[in-house]
Amino acid sequence: MRNALMYHGGFERNFSRLAPGFSAFEGTDGNSHALPAWPSSADGLRFGYMEKHGKKFCVVRVLFGSDDITLKNEMVIDPGRHTGFGHRLGPEPTLVEDDVVALTLLEDVIKKNAEAADALLNIRMQFKLAAGIK
Repeated sequence: MRNALMYHGGFERNFSRLAPGFSAFEGTDGNSHALPAWPSSADGLRFGYMEKHGKKFCVVRVLFGSDDITLKNEMVIDPGRHTGFGHRLGPEPTLVEDDVVALTLLEDVIKKNAEAADALLNIRMQFKLAAGIK
């Protein structure tokens, strides 16, 4: 499967506005910027992330199929652990084809968001079935 991470704006300006269906963020220029469409090849897990001061990138949203979960507790991305080596986060969606790496990111998100555990564990179960992971 192809999994993806997409930039959702600066954390300090946008995290409080985050909700399912989030489609635009406020840029540092004060203008609204529409999120691009997810790549059609991204048929696995999709993660929205925001940038905190100090170049810390944090997952704030998890999508799979029609499920769209916004997180109360952001999770800092560890590049090697959560995207695999050789991937960089940038303005275009980052595609990750390693399902185990994407599953690791999801599991770390679940650990930080106990209040959404039921919905996130349901996504985990569906993803594992779709990806053929036992």
